[in-house]
Amino acid sequence: MGEQQVILSKADIPKRWYNVAADIKHPLDPPLHPATNQPVTLGDMERFFPANLLEQEMSTQKWFDIPEEILDILSLWRPTPLVRAERLERALDTPAQIWYKYEGVSPSGSHKTNTAVAQAWYNKQAGIRRLATETGAGQWGSALSFACHVLGLECQVYMVKCSYHQKPYRRSMMQLYGAQVVPSPSDLTETGRKILREDPDCPGSLGIAISEAIEDTVTHEATKYALGSVLNHVCLHQTVVGLEAREQFRRAGLKPDVLIGCAGGGSNFAGFVFPFVSEKLAGDAKYRVIAVEPAACPTLTCGEFRYDYGDVAGMTPLMKMHTLGHDFIPPGIHAGGLRYHGMSPLVSALLHDGVIEARATLQRDTFDAAVMFARSEGLIPAPESAHAVRVAIDEALAAKEEGKPRVIGFCLSGHGLLDLSAYDAYFSGKIQNVEPVAAGV
Repeated sequence: MGEQQVILSKADIPKRWYNVAADIKHPLDPPLHPATNQPVTLGDMERFFPANLLEQEMSTQKWFDIPEEILDILSLWRPTPLVRAERLERALDTPAQIWYKYEGVSPSGSHKTNTAVAQAWYNKQAGIRRLATETGAGQWGSALSFACHVLGLECQVYMVKCSYHQKPYRRSMMQLYGAQVVPSPSDLTETGRKILREDPDCPGSLGIAISEAIEDTVTHEATKYALGSVLNHVCLHQTVVGLEAREQFRRAGLKPDVLIGCAGGGSNFAGFVFPFVSEKLAGDAKYRVIAVEPAACPTLTCGEFRYDYGDVAGMTPLMKMHTLGHDFIPPGIHAGGLRYHGMSPLVSALLHDGVIEARATLQRDTFDAAVMFARSEGLIPAPESAHAVRVAIDEALAAKEEGKPRVIGFCLSGHGLLDLSAYDAYFSGKIQNVEPVAAGV
């Protein structure tokens, strides 16, 4: 029969998104205008985003209905399976149950497609013809390229340079869906040209690529900016993942003890855990919720909780979040989607309030876990998702040591079929652990 799975039907796709901002203990501190340091207004933000998405971004409304047209596109791959990793359990000889929610079945191979479709649809409704964005490892760029193709929008992607060269097939996927892709820093923007003059070999960062995408947005007609993580409306769209998972655990007759997700900007983690966090905030559950990040870019575990820009050039509003500083450029680790200096304000607030935990893992240790998972379960995790795998294995080993069973759930947020160059580097000994001190923290 193979692995135990909980499969939902198309009729079970969530019809509403959940907004954790309605339930957090303390209201979020407002974003501040970069020029005045005063709270931003709707008008300030409409330079970058359409009003219909800003309504979601700034709202404390608990539920948002998902438009039928979006549900129709999501039904190409949703609901996604919740799978018990029984072979991994046997390999670890653990009394724990390990379950993973698998988002690698989407057209672009990751969870990013959930919000890409929503953002493209809302922009089209607002009369926008073109979207500009950045991407790290390429999952977000691939997802938005797909969504723009399906909905008839143009797409310009600034891809962090080290990932542009490390992951050429993600670039190919974006081009396949009709997007224009350039390595960032690029010569298409003044921001990129300035950085290249100062450092022609700059490997790039998400902060730089965001600056380029925003500059592109404000200098082109009928163009808006699309972001694949961090912001409230992005986390909102991703809650289809956790809402499905919560129902799947219910149908399996289980209540998880530990919930785990990798965290770069926070959207995958948020989408998986926020529906469970709602129960914890209401006092109805005592889940342990763990956000996992790379030790080379330890935003939650080493960063400060304060206002900071989302980009290098200081063009975005300042947000209250965990940050390593907007000018921080992390090493070129293969988990490119986790190389971001800041963290979702919602995720940051939950960590600050003690609702969730954070853990940083070393790069080679993370790949050790990914290889073990692939050899046990047959699926190759993306390097980002491998961080959640690492901590799921650590939690299962802790259960073995304590002799106590526990139910562990994690989000396998994307497949690694286009990350095989990273695995090549691992097997050839080129991937080494990068400590926070070595990363400049």
